Amino acid sequence: MKVTVENKKGLNKDIKVFIDKKTMNSYMDEKYEEIKNTVNLKGFRPGKVPKEILKRQFGQAIFSEVLDKVLKDTSVKALEENKIKPAGQPKLDLKTYGEDKDLEYVMSVTELPKVELKSVENIKFDEYSVKIDANETDKRIKEIAKSQNNFKEVAADVKAVEENLVIFDYKATIDGKDFTGGEGKNTQLILGKDLFIKGFDKQLTGVKKNDEKSVDVTLPENYPQKEYANKKANFICKIIEVKKSEEVTIDDSFAKNLGAKDLADLKVLVSKQINDEYKNSLDKLAKTQILKEIENFKVDEIPENLIEEEVKILSQGMTEEDSKKSRKNFEEIAKKRIKVGLILNEFGEQNKIKVTEQEVQTEVQKQLRMMPGQEKMVMEFYQKNPSALASLRGTVYEEKIIDLIKTKAKPSKKEISKIEAEKILKEHQKQDHNHEHDHDYPEEKKSKPSSSKKSVEKKATEPAKTEKKPKPSVSKKPTAKKVSKK
Repeated sequence: MKVTVENKKGLNKDIKVFIDKKTMNSYMDEKYEEIKNTVNLKGFRPGKVPKEILKRQFGQAIFSEVLDKVLKDTSVKALEENKIKPAGQPKLDLKTYGEDKDLEYVMSVTELPKVELKSVENIKFDEYSVKIDANETDKRIKEIAKSQNNFKEVAADVKAVEENLVIFDYKATIDGKDFTGGEGKNTQLILGKDLFIKGFDKQLTGVKKNDEKSVDVTLPENYPQKEYANKKANFICKIIEVKKSEEVTIDDSFAKNLGAKDLADLKVLVSKQINDEYKNSLDKLAKTQILKEIENFKVDEIPENLIEEEVKILSQGMTEEDSKKSRKNFEEIAKKRIKVGLILNEFGEQNKIKVTEQEVQTEVQKQLRMMPGQEKMVMEFYQKNPSALASLRGTVYEEKIIDLIKTKAKPSKKEISKIEAEKILKEHQKQDHNHEHDHDYPEEKKSKPSSSKKSVEKKATEPAKTEKKPKPSVSKKPTAKKVSKK
């Protein structure tokens, strides 16, 4: 194989690849030998079909298959030998091809630009730790205690009032007849919340233990049995118990019920929980600061095809007119995103950062926990959308890069109060709202593929498009598949 690289100065390169016909014929012979043992032709024993017969019967199909394999293997090798990483799909233009002929083609490729990394030790960012006051911790624990249901039975002659818990059995009818779902045992209602059937618990106000109460309501529109929806029903309720909510005593026993060793341990855990809530948000600010610093790194040239792809993403859902008006602004945003993505990817490669399958699955589990009750739907989404899973992998990859940069950079460590943290986050939120399109980074918006490995690496491994020019000596244009880098 002979490889010549042209246009060496710019990012757009033409790579001329030549394979002599002797090599091509050897590939063809290997394929004939491979299929000889599997072909069944009348008059020939398996494995004994002459090559000339195979050539007449299957020559075109075999050549097309061999051509695809050679194009794939040699294009990958040509790129690797010349250390060229394509930004997007290389195009193959066949100049000479055919059985018993030399193969010559030109691969047109836009190369990812070389990125010179500055010393990340010079990157500055704020690293906050939030000092949680003991009063804040006590306040949070009191809120937790208040949310705990601690009901105690009242005396038999005490009437139920709002916020009491009423436990009852019921038998319901519509026009004097029983209906599906019209019977219940040990039903519990906290009066005043109106969580059963609208207007139901209000009618239980004033009941006592062992009372029998008639309640008239209209069944809701979304009643499971549609034929009973919006029907008037009568419920005969037998009151079993009336309970009053009592304030939870905040002590070691209360703490143990929440999984802590004792009250002192609970305070430590709650304090850490509050700190983590603020730290996660403040860490995102640090990441934004790092990404903005990375914008100052130098990239000589941004590939036009990457800019065009990014502009298309930014323009999604817009009218053609609005898209044209925003074109200039979108191009600037695209350049920033791609530039940051190239730099992050280069840093990741230089530091041999990898994402394991276990790390991806951990991230999937995190997504599942964020959507309780919809776990199955989320899991099916990732199973059916490999691109979504690849995007998730890119997010993990980017986070690992940022975490490593943090260990090498220059943090300005600041201990702040909860009030100061809230002020900083509020101010950032305000700035983010005012300039939300100026510094779009992937952690802030969902459609930011070019700031990480998930886009830059993908573009370097997309399949090449093949353009084949029919020659007079070829009776039928071969149908080669797309050629991928890997």
